Amino acid sequence: MQQKDEAAHEDAQGVSDEIIDTLRRWVDEVVVPGASALELADEYPTEMAEQMEDFGLFGATIPESHGGLDLDHVTYARVIEELSRGWMSLAGIVNSHLICAKLIDRFGTPEQRDRSLPGMATGKLRGCFSLSEPDSGSDAGALRCRAVRDGDEFVINGTKMWVTNGERAGIVALLARVPEGDPGGSSGITCFLVDKMPGKQSGGITVSRKIDKIGYRGLETVEMSYVDHRVPADRVLGGDEGIGNGLRWALAALELGRINVAARGVGVAQAAYDAAVAYAKQREAFGKPIAKHQAIAFKIAEMATKLHAARLMTYDAARKADAGERVDLAAGMAKLFASETAAELSLDAMRIHGGNGFSTEYPVERYYRDAPLMIIGEGTSEIQKLVISRALLADD
Repeated sequence: MQQKDEAAHEDAQGVSDEIIDTLRRWVDEVVVPGASALELADEYPTEMAEQMEDFGLFGATIPESHGGLDLDHVTYARVIEELSRGWMSLAGIVNSHLICAKLIDRFGTPEQRDRSLPGMATGKLRGCFSLSEPDSGSDAGALRCRAVRDGDEFVINGTKMWVTNGERAGIVALLARVPEGDPGGSSGITCFLVDKMPGKQSGGITVSRKIDKIGYRGLETVEMSYVDHRVPADRVLGGDEGIGNGLRWALAALELGRINVAARGVGVAQAAYDAAVAYAKQREAFGKPIAKHQAIAFKIAEMATKLHAARLMTYDAARKADAGERVDLAAGMAKLFASETAAELSLDAMRIHGGNGFSTEYPVERYYRDAPLMIIGEGTSEIQKLVISRALLADD
């Protein structure tokens, strides 16, 4: 029996390595050469997204029973790391989609899973996750978007911020408050599976503006307004049981998001490190490559050490998720450390590049602009410290 388990593990590892090798070649040949031009123009990477569809990445964590790849968390983390090494925005396109899919797969009714997951697995049906509001970020329980029952429908009114994929999405995992719950707490917050037509207008939904950003460009990050938008009652995630459970379920799904962001941090940190090493070897100062100067050599040693630690922490969280263990502590630690490491290493790479690091001719300035998003997204570093400290100090 043990031999069979070991053989199955080796087969799965071989498939995972093959996926990563194929993706790595694509990133090197297609993404790296084209990312900076698209990013500076803030242009959506349509062809790259279509190629990610062909790879099956929009179904990365969706079960095979619904057409997905059903990748384990470690392989998924490696996929996100490779995408981010080329261009972090590509990982964002996949992440919001898969958080929505994770909510449906884990908490949806059988009918909701059968209706949405097959299309989401192909990427033809794009999903997005919508929690944040203009006055509600880290304090998710303070959201004001409301859903009022009217017969067999809910009428939704409110404004949502920082919605990735919002315009192109055909389904939105939307968090809104229903009157049945406690208006002062989280018990009334419910997740709705809102169907929409891709585009700026669909029923009572309007993509009211695109949010301009210093980094994380090329993909859409939008504000969405809901004005008397009607949603059938059977689109409450989980059915009647879902009333009031939306925030708890969303936070559970965000554990996948935190592993994703940690892996993004590793990918960006790897790209920054690779760029710094390559530049230090070819750039000369005072008669020799700057890599031969101790100050630069020591900086590269520190960068490599932090990068290695971030990768180990990220994979550790992913392995715990694969084992079915509770991962809030491990995912929080990985997200905190990897995101802060990406910010540190991107700045270090700019310093090693000197004046050239401040030029758009080199990609390190993009890494420097992308990194802060990971410190903020899926829970700020301060929120991660809160999650970590609560887990460490909880009574047994």
